[in-house]
Amino acid sequence: MGEYKRYTVTSALPYANGPIHIGHLAGNFLPADIYVRYLRLQNEDVIFVCGSDEHGVPIMITAKNEGVTPQDVVDKYHELNKRSLESFGISFDIYSRTSNENHKVNASIFFKKLYDDGKLIEKYTDQYYDEKAQQFLADRYIIGVCPKCGYEDAYGDQCERCGSSLSPDELISPRSALSGSRPILRKTKHWYLPLKDYEQWLKTWILEGHKEWKVNVYGQCKSWLEQGLLDRPVTRDLSWGVPVPLKEVIGKVLYVWFDAPIGYISATQELCKKTNKNWELYWKDKDTKLVNFIGKDNIVFHCIIFPAMLKAHGDFILPSNVPANEFMNLEGKKISKSRDHAVWLKDYLEQYKDKQDVLRYVLCANMPETKDSDFTWQDFKERNNNELVANVGNFVNRVISLCHKYYDGIVPECDILSDYDKITLAEANNIIQKIGSAIEKYHFKDGLLYWMDLSRLGNKYISDEEPWITYKTNPNRVKTVINICIQIMAKVAITGNPFVPFTSKKITNSLKINDIDWGMSCSDVIVNHGTYVDKMDVLFEKMD
Repeated sequence: MGEYKRYTVTSALPYANGPIHIGHLAGNFLPADIYVRYLRLQNEDVIFVCGSDEHGVPIMITAKNEGVTPQDVVDKYHELNKRSLESFGISFDIYSRTSNENHKVNASIFFKKLYDDGKLIEKYTDQYYDEKAQQFLADRYIIGVCPKCGYEDAYGDQCERCGSSLSPDELISPRSALSGSRPILRKTKHWYLPLKDYEQWLKTWILEGHKEWKVNVYGQCKSWLEQGLLDRPVTRDLSWGVPVPLKEVIGKVLYVWFDAPIGYISATQELCKKTNKNWELYWKDKDTKLVNFIGKDNIVFHCIIFPAMLKAHGDFILPSNVPANEFMNLEGKKISKSRDHAVWLKDYLEQYKDKQDVLRYVLCANMPETKDSDFTWQDFKERNNNELVANVGNFVNRVISLCHKYYDGIVPECDILSDYDKITLAEANNIIQKIGSAIEKYHFKDGLLYWMDLSRLGNKYISDEEPWITYKTNPNRVKTVINICIQIMAKVAITGNPFVPFTSKKITNSLKINDIDWGMSCSDVIVNHGTYVDKMDVLFEKMD
């Protein structure tokens, strides 16, 4: 660390048309939170921004199905998801929303600058139009027979049955989802971002300049760039969204893919207004590192299109890294909102109260960092029982129990260190360096494995020293052993904060450690002798 003066970290904006599930958590929320918590422990200047993506056709479809307005939908799910993520320990500095007036103004200004600078092109295209409803139809509002599998209710962009990507003109017997009538083709004008103009620059910037990006991200970018980039529409005919800020234009809004990433900037402005900071430092200063955490379905938007937007604008820094994760499946099948095949965060928090860290641990241990992974309840139970309970919980419980048994909960004074004591403390600090290095490289699974190694080291040390036996013949030696165990326990708590913050807080509270930072974890003396260690309930409960 130390290469940059500040960090701007973003987590992909979730659509406010449904609750958060474990795929969202493992994809971008949890890895981003681990990274940010680590930066804060390093005392770095960092802001962590996110919010609800509240425009686009999915919102309108949900509203139509529920018989409410789009605003009703986004209000409902914005609050639900905000509460759920907070309860899960995702430590955003701000969780904003793209329906805010500030964002509408900001997105309009961004569009207008590109328009005034001649960076956008106008095109007329044929688009399906519902004469009965008197409006143009987005792909999702066109339904017909799938040409691949014959499913009668395929959407204009995808068949839900066979999963094929489609275009509206491929559908057999297309009909409007609004009126049921057969739509006609009608010309409409839209503005496009000519990505071809940025193709060579993107090849140089990504393929030559960012070979350190994750292999899955780099590979997908390379594939897109080699295929050649097409002009991308930045407006569409809809009633819900940020209105196109041109006087002569009516009934058109900014395309959701265009306005959503600008939401990061809008959220930063909103945050800095409250905290009296200069928002431009976090988006325009070359000494700021911008990191966008996303899922793999957003790679093209955040690695190619959003950087092209920022480049076209000219005033903003570009992302230093876009550590996208792959998908997490559930019990061998793809997570599906429409089929209700998911583990919803709100349901988990209701059923497993105070077990946020168990899910955080399991999702991190099985994080789809470079390939899809699978969540199973059997694995959830086994990791809880065999790793959290048997390793971390066991070590902390043993140390506190022995401290109370022999010293009434008072941390004893350390005497002369043996060679084994010195080796153990040196190895603990070596493991801590590995944890930090892994997090800095976005290898969160490795970081978690090293963290477990730290706890295992403590368990091994206390088992090797056998203080319950030594106390009978050399009670003075046991003081040193328990003191060292307390120090290792403190190291486990501090370095565990990015992964299991609720557990970390319980341990640091017990040890009377108030403010923690990463450098503290490498000290041989974190908890002074004479400190009273509070007893705790078991950290993790065994599951049957």
